[in-house]
This record gives sequence, C-alpha cells and structure tokens, in this order.
Amino acid sequence: MRKITNNSKRQTASRNIGLKKLSVIEWLGIDRGATLGFTLLLLLFLSSGLGVVLTTHQNRSAFNELQELKDEANELDTEWGQLLIEQSTFGVEGRIEEKAVSQLLMQLPDLKEIVMVADE
Repeated sequence: MRKITNNSKRQTASRNIGLKKLSVIEWLGIDRGATLGFTLLLLLFLSSGLGVVLTTHQNRSAFNELQELKDEANELDTEWGQLLIEQSTFGVEGRIEEKAVSQLLMQLPDLKEIVMVADE
C-alpha cells in the first residue's frame, strides 16, 4: 500500500488549481468554427427530416379525410337519386289519374256500383 503524505496532497491540490473550468460550449467542442458549422448543419438536416415526416403525416391524414368525404358524397348522391325516383313515382299517380279523367272521361264508381267477387 502506498502512503499518502502531506507533500503528495499538496501536489494534487496544486494540480487541481491549474485546471480551468470548461464551459458547456468548450466541453462540447463547438467553440471552433468548423465544429460549430458541422453542428448547425446537423441540426438543419435533423429539422428538415422532421419537417418531411410531419408534412407526410399531414398529407396522409388529409387524404384519408378526403376519401371519407368522397364516400359520404357518393352515399348522399345515391340517396338523392332514390328520393328523386320516389318523388317522380308519387307524381306519376296524380298524372295518371288526371289523364284518365280528362282524356278518357273516366271517373270513380259510386259505392253502390262496386261489386265484390269472392275467391273460390
């Protein structure tokens, strides 16, 4: 085992006094121009990549929403077509009755004139 003497303690203390405290910038090594430029370039590439990822995500979300809205529009168009057919069907009955009365001189029979036929 080695004995630590007062003399060696003094030498260690004097060495520690000679060390200077490094700032964070010096510790990272970006106090030099080339290193600072490289670090800035690296940060620019990183932010550019994250921007591309964000834009791609937004585009996919917007495209999915567009597809859902197109599907909803197709369903509404189908329902609109069915409603138009239904409306024209209701209108046809009135036209048929009107033409039967005006052109063929047809009319509804009285209740006394209606004969019920039994099914055998």
